[in-house]
Amino acid sequence: MRHDHDASAALLEQVNQALNQRTPLRIQGSNSKAMLGRPASGEVLDTRSHRGIVSYDPTELVLTARAGTPLREIEAALEAAGQMLPFEPPHLGSEATLGGMVAAGLSGPRRPWAGSVRDHVLGTRVITGHGKLLRFGGEVMKNVAGYDLSRLMAGSFGCLGVLTEVSLKVLPKPRRCHSLRLEMGVHQALGELAEWGQQPMPISAASHDGQALHLRLEGGEGSVESALQRLGGETLDEGYWQALREQRLGFFDAPEPLWRLSLPHNCPPLELPGRQLLDWGGAQRWLKSDATPAHVRLSVARLGGHATLYEPDPEAFHPLSGPLLRHHRSLKQQLDPLGIFNPGRLYADV
Repeated sequence: MRHDHDASAALLEQVNQALNQRTPLRIQGSNSKAMLGRPASGEVLDTRSHRGIVSYDPTELVLTARAGTPLREIEAALEAAGQMLPFEPPHLGSEATLGGMVAAGLSGPRRPWAGSVRDHVLGTRVITGHGKLLRFGGEVMKNVAGYDLSRLMAGSFGCLGVLTEVSLKVLPKPRRCHSLRLEMGVHQALGELAEWGQQPMPISAASHDGQALHLRLEGGEGSVESALQRLGGETLDEGYWQALREQRLGFFDAPEPLWRLSLPHNCPPLELPGRQLLDWGGAQRWLKSDATPAHVRLSVARLGGHATLYEPDPEAFHPLSGPLLRHHRSLKQQLDPLGIFNPGRLYADV
């Protein structure tokens, strides 16, 4: 049973009280992404009272919902209409919310083929650090250097404002889906993926667990069947992709710290201590390692990538270059001049 409720007035009042008293706010939904980033301090602003799907017309491929709406509720509504969130967001907790999904900006195995969370955000309603509830979408906020603020909210971890509503582009589910497992080493897998990337192969997920390449094929009956005939391999349980997305594979149980490594396309295997699991055809790599953060980051930066530590840590996110840090500070100053929204969650002085 759904419990729709518009609590935007109460959230706006809490923000304005915080602005008047200059009190930091810790914005959160179910807190399922709490392991990411620096621990935030402040009075909790809980979005979960502000929930419900505001509008959804499957023929328009657009869904609008309040930020505190459980992600599972949104996915159930889409499933009933034969549609999906193309970027396959990880929940990382049973009560994950829409607002937290956008604020964390995380995407699942289909990301390289379908786009990111940011790519599918069409519009938002946001409580700004000026104490106003504003609607953004399609147009840009001219005093923020011409950026589309809705897309800036994706991956901002609540540092730029309080998301109250989000409109997303959704897509029909593919007509055919089949996953398979191909025994091969990681070097061969990366080579094959690079070659297949130049061909019209209906791949929508590709992961290597150290022993075998796991592929998901999606699309029309003919294209999937033809790819299956060509590739061979064993059938893989479709549950593998959800287990990977939700970090429930055995790989994630190892006691070492977990790193997420983001790399340019077609990077060679990384020589790092510990165990690695490849996702996104090799563009995202999970690392379980006791290596020092400096060693991990240097190895990844040499290839033009960045590394995120999945532990609450002062240096969880890859340090920004000077120009980028100035950019972040400038945005923070314009959207949250008193610095009350999740201060320090991303970086110490943002």
